[in-house]
Amino acid sequence: MSTQTETARLHAIVTGIVQGVNFRWFTQRRAADLGLVGYVRNRSDGSVEFVAEGARAALEQLLDAVRVGPASAAVENVDAQWRAPTGEYHRFEIRF
Repeated sequence: MSTQTETARLHAIVTGIVQGVNFRWFTQRRAADLGLVGYVRNRSDGSVEFVAEGARAALEQLLDAVRVGPASAAVENVDAQWRAPTGEYHRFEIRF
C-alpha cells in the first residue's frame, strides 16, 4: 500500500493561542474538505485535541494546516501521534 492510499489515525494536541480563535471550526472544515473523519474539541488546559482518520496523505495535509491554524491563532506546538485506524467515526465533528 502506498502512502497516498494507506489509512491511518492521527491524534494530536495543539497548544498556544488556540481557543476562542475559531480553531475547532478551522480544523473541522479542513478535515471535512480532505475527506477525513473524527473530532476536534477544546481541552480544559487551553489546548485543542483532535483525532482524525483517513488517507495518510490527507492526514499529513491536515497536520500541516493545524501547525499554522486560522489567522487569529498562534500555534506553539503540535504533539502528533500516529496509530492504526479504528473505523469508529463516520464524519468529522466539533465536540463540546
